[in-house]
Amino acid sequence: MEAALELQGVSKRYRYFSLEPLSLSLQPGQILGLVGPAGAGKSTLLRLILGLVHADAGQIRVLGQPMPTAQALAKADVGYVSRDMGLFGSATLDWHMRWVASIYPGWDEALAQRLLKHFALHPGQRARQLSSGERMKALLLLTLARRPRLLLLDEPTSGLDPVARQEILGELLAVVEDPARTVLLSSHHTQDIERICDRIAFLDRGRLVADDDTDSYLQRWRRLSLDLPVDGVLPDVAGTVELRRDGRSAVLLTADYQPTLEAALSAAGITVHQSQRLTLEEIFVASVMQHRQERGE
Repeated sequence: MEAALELQGVSKRYRYFSLEPLSLSLQPGQILGLVGPAGAGKSTLLRLILGLVHADAGQIRVLGQPMPTAQALAKADVGYVSRDMGLFGSATLDWHMRWVASIYPGWDEALAQRLLKHFALHPGQRARQLSSGERMKALLLLTLARRPRLLLLDEPTSGLDPVARQEILGELLAVVEDPARTVLLSSHHTQDIERICDRIAFLDRGRLVADDDTDSYLQRWRRLSLDLPVDGVLPDVAGTVELRRDGRSAVLLTADYQPTLEAALSAAGITVHQSQRLTLEEIFVASVMQHRQERGE
């Protein structure tokens, strides 16, 4: 099956920022969560995928089309939503809907009307009268009603109140139920990523730190609270990211947890008081800090 999105050795250099050579592949039906702090390169990566900027090196294919040379063909089936996108201030939402429908023959009017009701939007509302939450809902409506095969979302819930966030996430959950739709969601809200994405990628300072299946990745990270034997010896534990010791007490953070680990520690005379799974946010912070330490940053 042809990848919905494929990047091979893609890099981009600016004066004060560089996106290091990056390879990433996204298959049809997958939902990838791209997590990174401000300035990590998430928006740069999305602009490269959309052909808005040209890579210095590497290859990008979107829905089988090489970018940016065939971007017109690819973009017919690509939807993009960003908090920085604008609407025509004096025009109504109804005008925007009719305008987008006139451009894209795949416009789904029934879906558009359902989203209007679900988001509590009104066709007669002018764009300049919309709140930030309503504007994001309007942008999402205009994009989803096109039924794009690839959906790129750049911080769609950033700055929104909890109710607006849940409304938007609820609609995205409905989108990802369609196996023909592929989604790349860029966000620093790790709770959003953990809720709806089946794959995660961590980006930090222009470098890809991790790219893995969400469930298995979460399973591999554990924090163990230990009591060491009298001699204080702790055997090497695979995937150790952090170890804090206080006398005979220790807290071990591992990125390669196996079900046999606790039995092996017990056999070495170590008492495991607690084995705790980490949140995606905790894992992201630990991964980034480990990556920076390894690079001497």
